[in-house]
Formats: sequence, C-alpha cells, structure tokens
Amino acid sequence: MDAIVLAGGYATRLWPITKRRPKMFLPIGDTTVIDRIFEELEADVRIQDVYVSTNAAFAEEFNSHLADCPYEKPTLSVEETTHENEKLGVVGALAQLVEREELSEDTLVIAGDNYISFDVGDFIDHFESHGTPTIAAYDVGTPENATQYGVVDVEHGRVVDFEEKPDNPQSSLISIACYGFPAEALELLETYLENGNNPDEPGWFLQWLQDRESVYAFSFDGAWFDIGTPGSYLDAVCHYLEGDSSIASTARIENSQIGENVHVMGGAEVVDAELERAVVFPETTITDASVQNSILDGASVVEGIDLDGSVIGSHTKLRNQRSRERIEQSLEIV
Repeated sequence: MDAIVLAGGYATRLWPITKRRPKMFLPIGDTTVIDRIFEELEADVRIQDVYVSTNAAFAEEFNSHLADCPYEKPTLSVEETTHENEKLGVVGALAQLVEREELSEDTLVIAGDNYISFDVGDFIDHFESHGTPTIAAYDVGTPENATQYGVVDVEHGRVVDFEEKPDNPQSSLISIACYGFPAEALELLETYLENGNNPDEPGWFLQWLQDRESVYAFSFDGAWFDIGTPGSYLDAVCHYLEGDSSIASTARIENSQIGENVHVMGGAEVVDAELERAVVFPETTITDASVQNSILDGASVVEGIDLDGSVIGSHTKLRNQRSRERIEQSLEIV
C-alpha cells in the first residue's frame, strides 16, 4: 500500500506566518503538524512508499525538511505551481501525482495539515476490512458547523449520502481529509476530471464515487483540527497542551505571568508580561505587554502593547510611543 500526504496549499488565511513557511511545519509541541503523520506512516509496515504532494513554491522547504527528518519512506512529488491562482485543485493535483508517480496500489490519502486523535493504523484496518473506498468521518456538533465540509449520511457504516459544502446540512457528520482508495478507484480520477467535474476538494470526487459504488466510513471521536486559520492552529496547540504551558529551556522568562495554553520557544524573551493562549516563536521578545489568543512569529518584538487575537509576522517590531522614546533616550546616552 502507498500513501499520499497532501501538502500543496498556500495557507493564505494563516499569513503572515505561512507566507514563507508551509503550514504543515507549524509546531505542535516538540514536533510539527506533518511530522505527526509521517511518524505514524513510518511505523505501519503496510505502507511502502509515502508521496508528499506539494507545490513548486515550497519544494525547497520540503526538500530540506525531509533531508533532516529521520523518516525513510517520504518522497517529495512536486506540482508545478507557485501561486494560489495556479492551483490545480486537490483532485487535479492528486490525479497528476498518480500519473506522475505511476501509482497502481491501494492508497491512503491524508492531508498534511490534519491534527487527528485516531490511530492511522486503525483507519487502514477499517479500509482493508471492506476493500472499498473509505473515508474518515467526524461529528462537528451542529449542522451549522458543517457548511464548509463534505457532509455524510451513514447507515451501518456505509455512506448512503454525501454532499460537499451544502448550504443547509442535514447532518453534523463530515468527511475529513483522510481517505482509503483501492487501486481501481485511483484509475477513476482521470475519468472524473475528463467529464468536467470539480477538480478542487476531494469531497466532490467522493460524492461522484458514492453514486457508483459502495463507500464506507470510519467514524471517530476525540479531537480533529483542520489547521487552516490562526484560530484552528491555536485550538490544536491548546488541545495538545491541555491547559499547561510549554517553555523552552533556552527561553528567558522574567517577572511574567504565564497562563494556560502558552508555548514559548527557544531563545524567546518574556519580561514584565502576561501571556494566555499564545504561541511565541524563537527569538521573539515580549516586554511590558499582555498577549492573548495570539501567534508571534520568530524574532518579532512586542513592547508596551496589549495584543488579543493577533498574528504577528517574523521580524515585526511593535512598540508604543513611550517605548520608542525610551529607546531613543538610551541611544542618546550611548
């Protein structure tokens, strides 16, 4: 069995922290979003090869990451796009990869930005037990929460209805980006596209496939986060931290209050500050400030300013007037 890890998005909703960094490399604790998936695929003996599908804009970053990681299975497979408006769509990119890599085995397809609580091996067990296309299904609580996903209706484990991004969902059970495709289903990707069907979300292909053959669902409880926005990334970090804080040994914390769900990385400095539900990247400096529900990228500076619900890009400097005057006075003294 092969596996495809989808990692071709440009994550514009997470800019500026993903403008030059694939969102799959965002840290969750001591690892990254995508490395959590790589670890499971590496451990499962049924998976022979792992193809990492990304775009040309991030190919260099992925090459460097894979060269430094301990996993032996992943191989980079690049779609020739460099901007959001050139995207092939997930189904289009998937079909191109299948042709480019000449895949002909049963295949697991999983999004590299999925933060999931279930064991991928359990999903593969479920897929193999039926031998037909299989999806992972998750209950998002209310139909209102399901409008941006593929909504499924399941009876006795079998998908009896599938509707991609409906305006008025009749269910709160959705399909997440984790699929098992028998080899013969991969061959239908080209047929699907040749008939002029939507090349974007995989759900459209599943909806088309479900009208033609049996599709089964692997329903799971626990946690799932689609890391596509600052809020969902913070939610994933909070779930991992479980209310605790994670402070790197090389970070400097002085006269500060560190609240729940705070991740401060190496080389960061937090002085005379209050932090709550925040991610602070390496070499960032926070002084005389309150930071809540925010993400501060590397080597940024926040001084004398209160932040709530902010995303600060790397090397950004935010100082209030009093702080600027103090710096100017210090320079005059020197």
